[in-house]
Amino acid sequence: MAIVMLGLMLLGFILSIPIAVSIGLASAVGLLITNTNMLILPKEIYSAIDKFPLAAIPFFILAGTIMERGGISVRLVNFAKSLIGGVQGGLAATCVLTCMMFAAISGSSIATTFAIGAILIPALVRDGYPRPYAAALQASSAELGIIIPPSIPLILYGVSTETSIGELFIGGIGPGIFVGIMMIGAVLIHARMRGFGKVAKEDRLSVNSAFVKALPALCLPVIILGGIYTGMTTPTEASIVAVFAALLIGMFIYREIKVKDIYPILYKSVMSTVMIMIIIASAGLFSYLITRAGVPNAIGGYLRDTLSDPILFLLVVNIVLLLIGMFVETNSSILVLSPILVPVAISMGIDPVHFGLIMVVNLAIGMVTPPLGVNVYAACTVGNVAFEKVVPRLLPFLGIMVLNLMVITYVPEITLLLRDLVYSR
Repeated sequence: MAIVMLGLMLLGFILSIPIAVSIGLASAVGLLITNTNMLILPKEIYSAIDKFPLAAIPFFILAGTIMERGGISVRLVNFAKSLIGGVQGGLAATCVLTCMMFAAISGSSIATTFAIGAILIPALVRDGYPRPYAAALQASSAELGIIIPPSIPLILYGVSTETSIGELFIGGIGPGIFVGIMMIGAVLIHARMRGFGKVAKEDRLSVNSAFVKALPALCLPVIILGGIYTGMTTPTEASIVAVFAALLIGMFIYREIKVKDIYPILYKSVMSTVMIMIIIASAGLFSYLITRAGVPNAIGGYLRDTLSDPILFLLVVNIVLLLIGMFVETNSSILVLSPILVPVAISMGIDPVHFGLIMVVNLAIGMVTPPLGVNVYAACTVGNVAFEKVVPRLLPFLGIMVLNLMVITYVPEITLLLRDLVYSR
């Protein structure tokens, strides 16, 4: 049954059948093969989405859509540009820094790509960067959207493995900042080597002026994450606070959201939420059948017997996840694989929070790696450039990402230091 289900799911991916449909059909066939009562299907689908922490997902998606429409991304770009935009390659570094700030609000790399790319890709082109390079830079920088908290994949990992989402969010700060700093350093060096961005053609505000205008936007991460870390709100409650805070800023401070904009914002958010929730529901049924068939225990036993060394285990996991991330959507990968891999990791003494960040960073790279590469497609759409022209420009960024992944994997303090400081009190 498990072999048939996995084969059908992969076949669906290859044939470009929607991910949720591929997983759902494979699960339904699994039920038929085992002559299981079909009432299990609605029961497990409902159980998969009947989890309170999942309520954070639609609210973070809605908050990100409001911020995209409400002028928050523009203010963040101007503030980042005022800080580092004056040096050679500064505008490229601005792209990375802005994605870091927007990621601390939105929780989505796709939202980050559209919100920031629409502003910065044209600006980078005007500053002398090739359009394919600008799109590749934006796609790569947007991976921070699912690493820096709040992060939708971290929520899914927490729900599927019963790991504290608050601890995962705190654990994501170190890797997010580390990846961001490495990316900024890389683009500054690359700009000097290639002669990009020698003369900034974009006007920059003074730091004080840009800071004042961006202050309401900069307060959002403090409100969202501060509420979670101080225990005043759960991640789900913080997502609701994020929606109201973003709406107030967009409507009454920046005044870029009108009443007529509310319906398009809600419609876009609902469509994005529905797609994710259908995947979660299908993956829940799939996971139930795979678990009942004993696959997680079999894989876990095999890995424990053949990869007794945690260092070798993490290396193999990284290779497998990098390959899977190239073909399978991030949320689906987390929901299907984390219940299988996490028990093995824990048995080897690997902290589940650390392992969660390893998984998310791995799959974030997959969002920038063809053939799936959803961030790349989004950046190509925003930047009006052909996909095949962008792919060669991705290689240096992918090299930096894999290097970052290795450091995060084998230096767990990057993830766990802040978590241990907070929870040791």
